[in-house]
Amino acid sequence: MTESVLTVDAILFDMDGTLVDSTAGVEGAWHEFSISYPGIDVHDILSSAHGVRTVDNLRNYCGIQDPELLEKEALRFEQAIVTSASKDGGSGIKMLPGVSEALREIESRRFLPKPLWCICTSATREYATAALNITGVPFPEVLVAAEDVEKGKPHPDPYLLGAQKLGVDPKNCVVFEDAPSGIRSGLAAGCKTIGLVTSHSREQVESAQPNYVVDDMTRISFRVVGDKVEVVIKP
Repeated sequence: MTESVLTVDAILFDMDGTLVDSTAGVEGAWHEFSISYPGIDVHDILSSAHGVRTVDNLRNYCGIQDPELLEKEALRFEQAIVTSASKDGGSGIKMLPGVSEALREIESRRFLPKPLWCICTSATREYATAALNITGVPFPEVLVAAEDVEKGKPHPDPYLLGAQKLGVDPKNCVVFEDAPSGIRSGLAAGCKTIGLVTSHSREQVESAQPNYVVDDMTRISFRVVGDKVEVVIKP
């Protein structure tokens, strides 16, 4: 198979599972929360909750309905991700393979007034900031976090808002996602969507029907051409 090339106005990245790996921290946080909420099935949650906002997961799995408690517990959960990621010899939060090399070409084009890329994450801004700082992923000037939208992924809102803040038509954007819920969000927003096989099986990723599927960011490179970006996808 030959490589594919997409020319787009902007790139919209998911964060966890796309640019960074916080698996150890997320697992630790859910085990910590199973003490406070003994009825939850951590194994079931870990197999289905990735890519969804923390507030939505806590509402769905822990039964928290009070908005004030939900916000407080979401903050506690995401703090637990950071603290438990490297606990007891854990691997910590780390940048995923290929990310540093891929971003090198577009790193300088992350600033307003005409950035070429942004991050649209289901994480809170506080946690996203911590994860990016820990891993060394460049911090884009446009970042859409959980609290910026009324409806999180799989609804299109995060990617629609990302495109709006970049000043581009979502139909002329490409989304990078690892979670089926995020892939569906990108497609619902009208974006071309590339699924990464980093946190789910290839079958799970393909079931969400992204336009392209790759192993990870090592299969991707970017070329800036004026105010557009060429996305090179290697088979």
